[in-house]
Amino acid sequence: MNKILQEKIMEAFASVLPITVIVIVASIIFVPMSAGVVMMFIAGAALLVIGMGFFTLGADMAMMPLGEGIGAQLSKTTSLFLALGISFVMGVIITIAEPDLQVLAGQLADSLNPWTLIVTVGIGVGIFLALAVLRVFFGVPLMVLLLIFYAITFGVAGYMLGTSDGAFIPVAFDSGGVTTGPITVPFMLAMSFGVASLRGDKNSKDDSFGFVALCSIGPILAVLILGLVKNINKVSGGDKIDIEAIATYTNRDVVMSFLHAFPETIKDVAMALAAIFVFFVIFQLISKRFKKRQVGRILVGFVYTFIGLVVFLTGVEVGFIPAGHLFGSELARSEVKWLLVPLSMIIGYFIVAAEPAVHVLNKQVEDVSQGAITQKVMNTGLSIGMSIALGITMVRILTGISIMWILIPGYAFALILSFFVPRIFTGIAFDSGGVCSGPMTSTFLLPLALGTCTGVGGDIMKDAFGIVAMVAMIPLVVIQLLGLVYGRTETVSQEEALSREKAGEIVVFDEQFVYI
Repeated sequence: MNKILQEKIMEAFASVLPITVIVIVASIIFVPMSAGVVMMFIAGAALLVIGMGFFTLGADMAMMPLGEGIGAQLSKTTSLFLALGISFVMGVIITIAEPDLQVLAGQLADSLNPWTLIVTVGIGVGIFLALAVLRVFFGVPLMVLLLIFYAITFGVAGYMLGTSDGAFIPVAFDSGGVTTGPITVPFMLAMSFGVASLRGDKNSKDDSFGFVALCSIGPILAVLILGLVKNINKVSGGDKIDIEAIATYTNRDVVMSFLHAFPETIKDVAMALAAIFVFFVIFQLISKRFKKRQVGRILVGFVYTFIGLVVFLTGVEVGFIPAGHLFGSELARSEVKWLLVPLSMIIGYFIVAAEPAVHVLNKQVEDVSQGAITQKVMNTGLSIGMSIALGITMVRILTGISIMWILIPGYAFALILSFFVPRIFTGIAFDSGGVCSGPMTSTFLLPLALGTCTGVGGDIMKDAFGIVAMVAMIPLVVIQLLGLVYGRTETVSQEEALSREKAGEIVVFDEQFVYI
């Protein structure tokens, strides 16, 4: 267990290190930061590494087995309404524990109670998780639902554009990105495979993807409706961060800041995980799904998850958010503000290359394509895509371009591509939307965007928010394009196989691949 934990911590270290180095070097050359801010940032980075290590191990031990077990049990139940009810409840409570969502909600704390946003997003996820289970039960093509609900989503967003509520649109799309984070994604992927595997027909493999895709739409719609009801069009953008006070901090002040933040974080995390734990206990008592040894492993996983979340969120709140906000605001006020574009592109390239979830996705695609699309190609494509996304985002913030001019063509292009790629790649692509928008996006890039917007005097709601949505959109396009490449390779392979069959060689076909 210790060896696995060390591996998880090293993965987290690889994820945090590029940002840490780039920010420190850039702060020396372009944006001089006080010793107090630098100390806070480095201490926050250290806590992020430790927290992410514990958290990802805990999610592997607790969330994935729980998700797979629930998925398998849902397939066996004779009551469809019971299955949908369980899916809804589990979708709500699993979302509440998502750290990325808590970070986003914290950025809106001055204008909206964080729990209002968290619960709204949870309800959106719950409804669409139930819908995803219903889709698998009846074998409804994923693309049909994606086209319908994205049309509804952009229709509501289009209506809001003409009103004062239009300022809330970027926040809504960000909510869809942060929801599919390190707790939700492992749980939903495991649950989707559990549900689809027991169906056993020829399309069950394709239908094992798509849960995350649908559950990314639910929060967007839910938060758009919240924006219409609450009429939230102004936020402070982090004005409460006292940079001048932090600049005078001593080593003791830095330590005390983190110690003061821990108790509140412990309380919030305990509330978030308590609901999942209670659900697990009830599920186990009723279903007897897990053996004694498995139950023990899951309980240990809950402990690791709790420790990781507390350490991770404390590092974010005290160390990373103030540094990201300061870095963006100071550079945006300088004469070299346009350097934010290339710097953001460099940061984006290295972040996605180091995200643990990206490596999982890359291996998955390589396995599905039988090596036609390698992990190296996937990694390079996503890194370039992430870099472009952040470059466009910074240009948008500096110029005030509406995010809808980017999201509508991007999603439209992704949906059009889905008609030309192998069916399984559509599910993988839309499931992977949350992969790139991992912990580092919400913990550093979002505060960086808020600080940049503050520095140039832009509209926080319209211009700064939306960075997570941009990052989440990139895999939809990149993986669809790679799916096109795979589709052409598959066609050529089949043509060559047919030629060899005519020549007297033995060739075996299955649904998607050719074996010789």
